[in-house]
Amino acid sequence: MARIVCKLGVWLLGALLLGAAMPAYANHDAVQFFRDIDVTPDSPVHDAVCFFCSVHAEGEVTGDIVVFFGSVRIRGQAQHDVVSFFGSISAADDSTIAHDTVSFFGGVRLGENASVGHDLVSMFGSVHAAPSARVGGDRVVFLGWIFSVPLIVLIIAFIVIVREFRAHRMRMAAQGYQPWM
Repeated sequence: MARIVCKLGVWLLGALLLGAAMPAYANHDAVQFFRDIDVTPDSPVHDAVCFFCSVHAEGEVTGDIVVFFGSVRIRGQAQHDVVSFFGSISAADDSTIAHDTVSFFGGVRLGENASVGHDLVSMFGSVHAAPSARVGGDRVVFLGWIFSVPLIVLIIAFIVIVREFRAHRMRMAAQGYQPWM
């Protein structure tokens, strides 16, 4: 009986906290899962957040653009940061990214006269910028092969160790010893 009362109390506390939670309001923000976000010149957005999809900004984005497992294509203005995880960032000719551009495991491409206001960071990806593209801060490129080569060496070492261990166990079993595993 005490367990039932305790469980009922937990459920009631959860319902009370859920009812007391303040709703979040995000005017002019675009958040999507599995569906691309298209920003047109006549319908600007503040922040654009996309999971497993892409953002195509031909108009103005007054806040941040954050994409997980998708790409960002800018043909207008992004007034703040542009971040992509496992995807690419592309700024067309004469496009502007006012603050930082960050790409993890993806490439960055800047067209003619494209500009990044502050820093440009590419972790485990590449950067292709036109000669007339401008970056106001630092360019940091951490190439993928720097991460891949040690990982491949560790995988090969693991495979060799497992293979040798199994061969040793087979030799011991052939000599009449019982394997201990």
